[in-house]
Order: sequence, then C-alpha cells, then structure tokens
Amino acid sequence: MHSTEVGSFVDGPGIRFVVFLAGCPLRCQYCHNPDAWQCKGEPTEAEEVLGRIASSADFLKAGCGGVTLSGGEPLMQAEFAHEILEGSKDLGLHTALDTSGYLGDRLTDEMLEAIDLVLLDIKSYDPETYREVTGVDVEPTLRLAERLSELRQPAWIRFVLVPGLTDAPENVAGLARFVGRLANVQRVEILPFHQMGKHKWEELRLPYKLADTQPPTPEEVGRVRAVFEAQGLAVNDGRFATCGPVGAEA
Repeated sequence: MHSTEVGSFVDGPGIRFVVFLAGCPLRCQYCHNPDAWQCKGEPTEAEEVLGRIASSADFLKAGCGGVTLSGGEPLMQAEFAHEILEGSKDLGLHTALDTSGYLGDRLTDEMLEAIDLVLLDIKSYDPETYREVTGVDVEPTLRLAERLSELRQPAWIRFVLVPGLTDAPENVAGLARFVGRLANVQRVEILPFHQMGKHKWEELRLPYKLADTQPPTPEEVGRVRAVFEAQGLAVNDGRFATCGPVGAEA
C-alpha cells in the first residue's frame, strides 16, 4: 500500500476514504504520484486496511461517501483490491475503483460485483497520443470501457486536459464520440492539468517533460466541455455530491 487519505471530495461521490495502492504499468507524463509507480510501500494485510476503513465508516456514511481504491494502478494487485472492496461492501459502504483500464482484463465479474462505481481514466483516444502520454497502448482501456457499458456498470469517465499534449481537437472529439456511445456513463470529469506533483518528479530525479506547461485556461476547458456535452454527456461542473441516494448527482 502506498498511502491512504480520509476526507477526499474528488474521488467519487461524497466523502471518500481513498486507498492508494503501489505499482503502475503506465508512465504518464503528467502523473502526480510517480512515487507510486514501483510496487514498493507499506506491506499491509487487507484486514488491517479494513480496520482503518471501519473506524471511519460512520463518518463516510454521514457524508454520503465510501471507499475508493486508487494508485498507482489498483489492478496491479487485483486480489488484494478485491478483498478491500468486498470488505468495504460488507461494512455497508459505497465502493469505487479508480483505474486506467490498462489491466482491465484482471477485473473479474466477481470483482465487479463488489464495485458500485468505476472511475475510468481515459488518457486520450488517439492511439499515438495515448502512447505518447502513457507509454502503453489505448486498446485495453477502450475494451474495458465497452465491457463496462455492456454490463451497465456505472462509470465516470475522467480525462486530463493538458495543453499541447491531449487537447488536439481531433483527440477530444474522438474521445467524446466514443464515450457518447457508451450506455453506462453517469458523467464525464474534465480534469485540468496542474503542477502539484512536479516536486515529486524533482525529488525522484526523473525527467519531467511538462515542467513549462501551463494549466489550461477556463476558455480551453469550456471548449472541451462543450464537445462532450454535444454528445449528450453530463460533464462535471465542480460541485460535490450532496446527501441522498449514494451515487446520485448533486
């Protein structure tokens, strides 16, 4: 396990207990957790993690939230992730999996039964752009997206908007058309690129290609938002989920 965070408002509906698992097969240029790439961290039993979650269960329920597994890439440790998700469901908590989808073939139907919401981070649609961003192929992620759609598994699609990297009109339009065809997408989150993880790259002495890249302007974000909305998709407007049925829109 890399780390945990209690009280997140940006990793699913309501207030979240986020478990960050170590290890990731992607090498995204804008990654804000490059220290989680390697399978190094705190050796932890699922029972211990669930004990920490249980101690916050009432707080999470009061905030209409639950548990989110993130990383790294949680499917690097699929069996461990399943234990935490299943245990969280037993505690009566809403569960979410934050994944790039690259290891989606490890996501069994049994695991999906323990997941209320998939936060699927589609880095780009254009294959060349996706490989430039991540170092791997996009096809496994798109395959998982289509599988989740067939199963009607609730999903939020996340897209990081990076000026000069992921913002090409044809890339954005292609992704919007693809997502618009899916039957299970509750909302799209357009995440503006930021530099909050830059210091980690410097501390790890990793070459950071985006050191001089500025966050997108509100106008740029608005342009991309309009492309997704034109496909009939609900796009996150920054509001947090309010109390009501877990998973409902604010």
